[in-house]
Amino acid sequence: VEKECGWIELKALRISSGKAGRYPISELYIEPMARGREEAGPLSDAVAGLLSCVVEGDAGSGKSTFLKKLAWDYSLTATRFPILIRVAEFDRFSPDYIPTEELKAANDPRYHAMLAGEWDTDEESSTEFRARVVSTVESLIDAHPGQCIAVVCHGGVINSYLSHVLGLVTPRGGFFYPNYTSINRVAAARGGERTIVTVNETSHLRGTRLPMGLFQGDR
Repeated sequence: VEKECGWIELKALRISSGKAGRYPISELYIEPMARGREEAGPLSDAVAGLLSCVVEGDAGSGKSTFLKKLAWDYSLTATRFPILIRVAEFDRFSPDYIPTEELKAANDPRYHAMLAGEWDTDEESSTEFRARVVSTVESLIDAHPGQCIAVVCHGGVINSYLSHVLGLVTPRGGFFYPNYTSINRVAAARGGERTIVTVNETSHLRGTRLPMGLFQGDR
């Protein structure tokens, strides 16, 4: 918990090595205030005691940092607490989130570097990223034998794990474009066998008037 949740990394504040500056989360974090209640208060108080909740917000609004702070606080006061499992993208420390389709439309050099497998970051190489994704997903499988679990993540994570199952050596950009909210199913046997059941499934969006995919349009 201390390694994953006890720090805030600020890319804008770099040290001599070029790495993002790391600061104790208890010293730097400013907690958002809850709204829509009789009296506004810390957001952590608003979710205290809930069995479950959904944290929504725009990209970069601080959702992940808020969950890290919750886990850190619980680790100091509770006998049982949640563990933040990272199945994060390769650009998790980037100060900006730019969707792949926007990089492509702008002919951004980072898009071409990603396709060529050359978009390595200071924090993590392509090899390290894939190893992290595979080990994390496999640990989730080991922890839930005989169960159906859902892992919510971005396209780079999906591409890395499916490439691993298929035995493909792919660039960081992957071998396909995962559509937004698509479902990719993998069957995991206790003997270690992994079978891809579906890829890029978006039938759950049919009839919603939401785009079913980059190449499918609205249905």
